Amino acid sequence: MNILLHEPEIPYNTGNIGRTCVASGTALHLIKPLGFFIDEKSVKRAGLDYWDDLELYLYEDFDDFISKNPDATIYMATTKAKKTYAEVKYEKDSFIMFGKESAGIPEDILVKYPDTSIRIPMEPNVRSLNLSNAVAIVLYESLRQQNFAHMQLEGQLRNYKW
Repeated sequence: MNILLHEPEIPYNTGNIGRTCVASGTALHLIKPLGFFIDEKSVKRAGLDYWDDLELYLYEDFDDFISKNPDATIYMATTKAKKTYAEVKYEKDSFIMFGKESAGIPEDILVKYPDTSIRIPMEPNVRSLNLSNAVAIVLYESLRQQNFAHMQLEGQLRNYKW
């Protein structure tokens, strides 16, 4: 899977998302402009010591992303969608795109993807969820649909056996 962030603004969110991507074997794609520098301590602190293991791609703008990924299936996570994230079947190498924290995905991009726009259900008086939480919710649904392929499915206590 691939997570695509369009112009993320808050370094802690991107750091948390980077850590989630490493933990799930997911690539992170960032579309500029970013609201921070990638080498900022706050991004790396939120991603902890996993940041160096992150498969990371940077793009100048959305058109640059499309030119480098012309056949990409992109699910647009937005509060403006009619379908929920659980109503679609995610392909193995698809992209799940999220917009910047203050404004979401620009509508001129969204209108081109009506069939793959998805939303997370919320109470009507709530504007949106935290970006890193929203990424985790949708990403792990897509991974669940793929039976968590290549992921560790069971844990073990250190000093006890089940």
